[in-house]
Amino acid sequence: MTGTAPRRGLLERLLRPLSEVHEGEGAAALLLFSNLFLLMVGYYVLKTVREPLILAEGGAELTSYAAAVQAVLLMGFVPLYGWFSGKVDRRRLMVGVTLFFVVCLELFWLGGFAGLPHLGFVFFVWLGIFNMSMPAQFWSYANDVYTRAQGERLFPVIYLGASVGSPLGAKVAGEMFGQGVGPYALMQVSAVLLLAHMALYVVIDRRVTRAPREAAAPAAPREALGGPGGFTLILRSGYLRLLVAMLILFSIVNTTGEYIIRRSVKAVADGLASDEARQSFIGSFYGDYFFWVNVSAVLLQAFVASRLVKHAGIAGAVLALPLVSLGAYGLIAAGATFATVRWAKTAENATDYSIMNTARQLLWLPTSREEKYKAKQAADTFFVRIGDMVSAGVVFAGTTWLGLDVMGFAWTNVAVVALWILVAVALIRRHHALAQQQQGARAA
Repeated sequence: MTGTAPRRGLLERLLRPLSEVHEGEGAAALLLFSNLFLLMVGYYVLKTVREPLILAEGGAELTSYAAAVQAVLLMGFVPLYGWFSGKVDRRRLMVGVTLFFVVCLELFWLGGFAGLPHLGFVFFVWLGIFNMSMPAQFWSYANDVYTRAQGERLFPVIYLGASVGSPLGAKVAGEMFGQGVGPYALMQVSAVLLLAHMALYVVIDRRVTRAPREAAAPAAPREALGGPGGFTLILRSGYLRLLVAMLILFSIVNTTGEYIIRRSVKAVADGLASDEARQSFIGSFYGDYFFWVNVSAVLLQAFVASRLVKHAGIAGAVLALPLVSLGAYGLIAAGATFATVRWAKTAENATDYSIMNTARQLLWLPTSREEKYKAKQAADTFFVRIGDMVSAGVVFAGTTWLGLDVMGFAWTNVAVVALWILVAVALIRRHHALAQQQQGARAA
């Protein structure tokens, strides 16, 4: 096919509005899309279940301790994941880790019927680890079975599964709660979805290990991983150290930004006459806010992400969110109205949920198999949670010692975003150098 446009079948032509999908790639991409879709529907059902369980145990203040507890547990989980990945092949790794989380759900279900104390807090902590670990594993797998060129074209299509599945999962859970289905029964819904997600891994892995390299996903090695653990791999690699630094800075900005919007909403609500009016305003605001964030994220993922990667490369995808964040917090720091704060945060979150999440996965394409699985687990779980903890410290210092208002926290985020951009530029340069090094090695 040298010198001619790649041929496309019916499925590839149907996916054409979303990205450039070559002949033989459509089925594998659609299967991975479906697998991520099932995972995110299941997660958002559990995320909805989480709220009544934690609130029944004493209120929102308990959640402030969750990040620290998760970080401590992840220091054990990440090495354990690395050990397990060194004992089994790729398919057994996917199946084994998924089964572990399904068994945990069944134990929570049994614990609920037994009336065990503090189960809501334990579930809250567990779900935070699940939310970071399972998507990280999915993208480790996707990075393993696609080449860099394929990933840059197909990851935007695959990630659309998360953009569609997330709001659907929340909607399904809300409707079932409304029909009187209890939280522990809803855990069984997610357990079934996770089992289907696990079965799809087996189907996909059989397909990609048979596929020719130039057609669907390449037949990457499936054997157990060797080498050191995730933390060691990150410390040894200048590229991964930059990637982790970017994730920490991103997490600080994102979590502090959520505090800014909550504080802004509360300030408006406090000016209303009654508790009923305040609750009505807050509920109405967040319902509308989340709706537009999710709708905007789906549109960006479907029609912007792949085109941005194609025309601006990895640099365009990686720098999109910090530039949007810089504009958003610059407006807030300058004293923007509440309506402007709301739409600035909508733009930031929508870009985060679509383009930035795609970029985060693309950055792992030129890494080794060991780094894709072991180091990615450490980066996407422990180090992201470290960023959340730093943000909590920033909020504590700003409110307790410095007396910062919303504008003050916005200026703090502007400073962190500036550092984020510097790190992102250095990371992009290292990414290009690593990609060129790999191309040279293949050519030799």
